Amino acid sequence: MGLGRGYAGQDCSLARALEVVGERWTLLVLRDCFYGVTQFGDFQVHLDIPRAVLTERLKTLTGAGVLERHAHAGVVHYLLTEQGRELWPTVFALTQWGERWSAPEEGARRSFSHAACDAELDSTGWCPGCGSRPAPDELITREGPGAGEVVRTDRVSAALRAGPHRMLTPLFPEPGSTAAEGSAT
Repeated sequence: MGLGRGYAGQDCSLARALEVVGERWTLLVLRDCFYGVTQFGDFQVHLDIPRAVLTERLKTLTGAGVLERHAHAGVVHYLLTEQGRELWPTVFALTQWGERWSAPEEGARRSFSHAACDAELDSTGWCPGCGSRPAPDELITREGPGAGEVVRTDRVSAALRAGPHRMLTPLFPEPGSTAAEGSAT
């Protein structure tokens, strides 16, 4: 028996949220947005997602107000809105759950540190250095001790392996844009 396509019979905020973010691939698209992926082709290659599925996920996310579609120099970019950025604790928590239960002996594949004090976040998203829960644009991500051998060679994977990167900063800013100066070192 196939699953239904919606949650119309549910009177629940979680069910309503799943209408937007509950489809397969959606959370990975959002994860990549937090990492700084903005272009359709980069999502498609990095996620190895079918073009039609990615088109539908981006359409759902922009229609719900989670992403905004912007054209710059003839290239379309997808950027998280405030509503989308508020999904960071969910994305982070699911990532931490996966680290703990899917491969705990390997260690974290990515680490996240607070840019203001350079302390690594704990598994709940708190910064032990200053006692705050930093917003995603205040975070630096880098490969963690469990990153393992190089499997992916697409440009997103290569950029994420290259070194620390400030979250929400485009991995591939357009030449001459102010985002070109915003990446972390």
